[in-house]
Amino acid sequence: MPSTVVHMAFAGLIGAALLGTAFDRRSVLVLFGVVVFVDLDSFIGLVSVVGHRTVFHTLLIPLGAAAFVALDQYVGESSVLRRRYGRRGVRITWVTIVVYVASAIGLDLFSAGGANPLWPLHDQFYVIDGKVELSSQRGLVQTFVDLNSEQSGGQQTDGPTTVARGSSEEVNVSTGVDPDPDQNAPDDEPVDRVFPVARSGWQLLLLVVGTGVTVARFYVDQTLS
Repeated sequence: MPSTVVHMAFAGLIGAALLGTAFDRRSVLVLFGVVVFVDLDSFIGLVSVVGHRTVFHTLLIPLGAAAFVALDQYVGESSVLRRRYGRRGVRITWVTIVVYVASAIGLDLFSAGGANPLWPLHDQFYVIDGKVELSSQRGLVQTFVDLNSEQSGGQQTDGPTTVARGSSEEVNVSTGVDPDPDQNAPDDEPVDRVFPVARSGWQLLLLVVGTGVTVARFYVDQTLS
């Protein structure tokens, strides 16, 4: 599963690409803040069966925020955001919503462990995985969604790799805050609290590139100002 610092690196990369003239230390801290906020549901798992990758990892939060901003902008001059924070504030808000969906939730949903993206309307953890490729014999092949499990002639295609893992009562994600949510470890053994930095090559790459691009954007902006 991606660590918080990997989420932050991806958030910085998105901010460098989308914030435009609103890119500065304060706006980047807002993006980092929303990423940290989403991972705070790790602490909820200490007192509730509904915890990490569920309570704050639901898409209903950013979708609700997007609906509010869209409605707020629709009223034009009466816009609360525009009157209080100007166009800069509106832009930062939209980019923050993108970061919430793509970085905070998306990285977890598309990696080991998955997320519970529709809680509480639909209590189910999902892991989205698969492939899309062009084959000289099979044409376009994708395994994200099972559209047709059989080819002509009765041959089986590659099975879908997007899976439903179970409800919040059945799935508990281990974290450094709650390393043994299923309480399987013997009581006499010391608890190993692991706070990951990068657990795969692609995560290390994203951490390095995202951090590098964010820092470079600060340097370029200062040079041109």
